[in-house]
Amino acid sequence: MARKRLSKKNQSIINSLLFFLSAIATISCLIMYLWVYTEIDETVLYIEIQNSTVKELNNEIYELKSLIESLNRADAIAKRAKDELKMGFTEPETLNVVIESSDGITL
Repeated sequence: MARKRLSKKNQSIINSLLFFLSAIATISCLIMYLWVYTEIDETVLYIEIQNSTVKELNNEIYELKSLIESLNRADAIAKRAKDELKMGFTEPETLNVVIESSDGITL
């Protein structure tokens, strides 16, 4: 069987169509690449912001725990009561309890 040869006009149209399709495919791939790249870059930036926020919050928690521990000490409580609340220390009271039993013996 004899094959039909493509005319130069048809061959030129096919070549132009292939070039156009390959150019469209290349441009589409580049656009997709840039879109994916920007999404990844934004996600990495978001993760870095979250990590720095976590570090700041951990540091603040550590500082608050340290402050709480220092305020829980007895000497710090006494100093604060004396200075800020103007409280004074009192002498301890002693109580004597007299109990009389039915025998008449005082304990």
